[in-house]
Amino acid sequence: MGKVYVLGGAQTDFERNWTKEGKNLIALMKEAVEDGFENVGITFDDVASLNNDNRVACFVGNFIAEQYISQGHLGAFLTEINPAFYGVPSARYEAACASSSVALDAAITKVQNGDYDVAIVLGWELMKTVDSKVGGDILGRAAFYEKEGQGIDFPFPKLFGRLADEILKKYDVEEERFMNALARISANNYANAKRNPMAQTKKWFMSYDQAKTRGTETNPFVGGKLAVSDCSQVTDGAAVVVLASERYVKEKGLNNKPIVKGYGHRVAPMLFSSKMADNKGSAYVLPWTRQACLDAYRRSGLTVDDIDVFETHDCFTSSEYAAISAFGLTEPGKEYEAVESGLIAFDGAKPINPSGGLIGCGHPVGATGARMFLDLYKQVMGEAGSYQVEGAKNAMMLNIGGSATTNYVFIVGRE
Repeated sequence: MGKVYVLGGAQTDFERNWTKEGKNLIALMKEAVEDGFENVGITFDDVASLNNDNRVACFVGNFIAEQYISQGHLGAFLTEINPAFYGVPSARYEAACASSSVALDAAITKVQNGDYDVAIVLGWELMKTVDSKVGGDILGRAAFYEKEGQGIDFPFPKLFGRLADEILKKYDVEEERFMNALARISANNYANAKRNPMAQTKKWFMSYDQAKTRGTETNPFVGGKLAVSDCSQVTDGAAVVVLASERYVKEKGLNNKPIVKGYGHRVAPMLFSSKMADNKGSAYVLPWTRQACLDAYRRSGLTVDDIDVFETHDCFTSSEYAAISAFGLTEPGKEYEAVESGLIAFDGAKPINPSGGLIGCGHPVGATGARMFLDLYKQVMGEAGSYQVEGAKNAMMLNIGGSATTNYVFIVGRE
């Protein structure tokens, strides 16, 4: 199997509201692709030339544009950006909030197998086309809608509120200590986002004291024990990543580009209650999430000690909390230690979400996996600017779809 190199990419500013700007999906995709190409150093003419030799393909990640903008057949829309995409193989991939990770997986596999030399991965979502209640109902389709979403206001805050309850039930941790750890996770992500010029909340304020003061007018509860401060954002945005084969990298004389070192992909039971029943024999509250991490370590030949920076799926603070032990940073049930000690803070030994994560950077669901992956590239290339983690050589991400139903892990690092 051949090596897969990461050439770079781009993301849109997640603070923007594309509907208010009067711009549609074509404008979103066009801007992201053009910025990505500029970063990588390729042109539309290059794409057309590669396509003449059947050396390029496109992979589009999107969760549910059918509901948000009444549009399907999304893989074909690249042809609306530029005629260079006429004839280029392109398709849409979907797995809820892990949609663009599925697109990345397909792209990596095609390059690894020698089918194509260049793979263009585009993840995107336009979410600010509907009000919050309708949006919450749309997102409920990432769960078992008939049983977990239909007729329920904001089903996902409730599901991840249940995850918080299950963590407390499974482990002998004092509730105040646990809830304060969640507040610190929130404060970390908001603070990190202030360093990121593309983050949705870069101009927002959130302190640890505010995050731990739940149930107030400024921080109301949204699901069980979780409040607004524990939630990721409703976001418009796109992210592009360009991958290439070893042959292409040698042809172009591209030196020092990082490679995809490992991946993990596991699917847990669809129903949240089935997940919790499934974990009874495991030390982990989300055992299939942990297994996806173990698979990525095994395939890469690396351990948690080799990873310098992490991006994780903090759709809610409870999901980041569970990810800490899934990565192997602590024993299961001891995740609060990594939070309290500052291990996962920006200046800690194992920083999580220097980008701001989904809570701080934003969460356009179909783009999130690609955005995380792009941030792995930036970190190991030393191109993350004001949120750069010094000396990062290997970076790891966890992207989940649904209530940790689809679990994707990637490791990107220098050769």
